[in-house]
Amino acid sequence: MDRLAALEAEVTADADAQQARKAAAAAKLRDQRVTQTAERDALRARQAELVGKPRRVADGPAPRARPAPRDPDEDDALEGLGGALELAGKANRVKQELTRAPRKGDKSWIVSGVASLALGPIGWLYAGSLREAVPATAGWLALAAIASKILPVFLMMPVLMVVLPLSAIAGVVYAMQYNRTGRRQRLFDKAKPGALPGRAKPKQLR
Repeated sequence: MDRLAALEAEVTADADAQQARKAAAAAKLRDQRVTQTAERDALRARQAELVGKPRRVADGPAPRARPAPRDPDEDDALEGLGGALELAGKANRVKQELTRAPRKGDKSWIVSGVASLALGPIGWLYAGSLREAVPATAGWLALAAIASKILPVFLMMPVLMVVLPLSAIAGVVYAMQYNRTGRRQRLFDKAKPGALPGRAKPKQLR
């Protein structure tokens, strides 16, 4: 019985010691958490104070704010938008010109375009400048005569599929310029930069 009582007392003391160690460890952990929380709050308060406090330069003027660097993508987007608006304006003017009711003496842009598509530069004689249409027609006929003797027809087709649509576009532009000004206008006029083809130069005042 004495041994049993001693063993029971030893077990009870060991359990009490373990419980005391657990309580001490829990208290230490709580103290560490409280300390960490206090340090974190103090650091946040310091950061907020530094951010809210304006910077000052000792014995000197306030630094100038540097302009924000421009984004190249934004510049490209603005340039693209300006080009798109300009292209839309030109397309609107062309649409108005094409849908305008024909007047007396106007050249049909449909006839000019179809003739230029089917005959090449020969169709330019309908509404184009004779200074450009006549040499282009002569060169076109000479080139066609030489090419027909040297090259077979199937080799000329890819070239014609590119040249004839461009010729049709030139024929349409010739007709539009004729209807706008009432006379034949040069399409490939070597005018000064910024000058519109077909306009007379302003007289200089003496």
